[in-house]
Amino acid sequence: MPISEAAVRDALASVKYPGFSRDIVSFGLVKSIKVDNGEVKVQLALATNDPNVPATIKSDAEEVLRGIGVQNAKVLIDIHAPPAGAGAAGAGTARIPGIKHVIAVASGKGGVGKSTVAANLAVAFTQTEARVGLCDCDIYGPSIALMFGSRERPLATEENRILPIEQYGLKLMSMGFLLDDASPAILRGPMVTRYTQQFLRQVEWGELDYLILDLPPGTGDIQLTIVQTVALSGAIIVTTPQEVALIDARKAATMFEKVNVPVLGLIENMSYFICPGDGNRYDIFGSGGGEREAKRLRVPLLGQIPIDIATREAGDRGMPIVGEDRQSDVATEFKKIAKQLRATLA
Repeated sequence: MPISEAAVRDALASVKYPGFSRDIVSFGLVKSIKVDNGEVKVQLALATNDPNVPATIKSDAEEVLRGIGVQNAKVLIDIHAPPAGAGAAGAGTARIPGIKHVIAVASGKGGVGKSTVAANLAVAFTQTEARVGLCDCDIYGPSIALMFGSRERPLATEENRILPIEQYGLKLMSMGFLLDDASPAILRGPMVTRYTQQFLRQVEWGELDYLILDLPPGTGDIQLTIVQTVALSGAIIVTTPQEVALIDARKAATMFEKVNVPVLGLIENMSYFICPGDGNRYDIFGSGGGEREAKRLRVPLLGQIPIDIATREAGDRGMPIVGEDRQSDVATEFKKIAKQLRATLA
């Protein structure tokens, strides 16, 4: 059977851009494919200053083409310097120096308790003796400063790098540390993107095992900036059991799927309520939604976090429940999730 252009493109879709989980086809690097009497000629275009990047891509591309039976493959790469501030495949380096794993905590809609999950999950990771950072990427609606009870202002080094705030053994960065409680972030899209990149790459994170990113709800500019410029180890989707939240959770999961970021699992927040008066369980937002959605997406249901008055009160006081009451049911569930994620990423 002759090799088709479609077969070549499908094969090239398995070639990852070095340091990214995304492939060279979805990045738009493949400019042309010509198939002529068994000879395949592929033209790529790269914007990078790193000579190792085109060499790796060329080697990997030729290997996958040989794997589908191409005897004579020519992979030609047009290389030019990236423009200032270039993202995506023009960013050169994809990983944040010193950080082993970057995990995005996302949701399709607001109001599902995503920031509460991100904050408590980050603290739970520190209790597994990991070095952890938490970056609040919700520029318009930052919550992390309140949840950790800090009004400190970040300082800068002589090299103009931002020093993160430290609480509960975590390194923290949030727009909430830079603004007063009543001051809104009135910013257009390009400025939001710039702040996001500064929080990720100009903060002195140091050596970390995990950097947790608390993303804003939805699938907008900030999310796309992150997935196209940072090598994510995976994403966690936060939802509630009710269908209106699950619909938007699917959209968030689909976004990560399209950019080849693995979804590590779902966390069902506000899963149920145990009445302190009679001890009965009440499924206020329905039941089983997270489990069904996890099966539909073929990802694990990492945990089910109940509605809990103590958790809400602890967050409002700036003391995450996992750090304040390690024996609580909520803290136990978060620690179980953290251990499961550590095993997955290992």
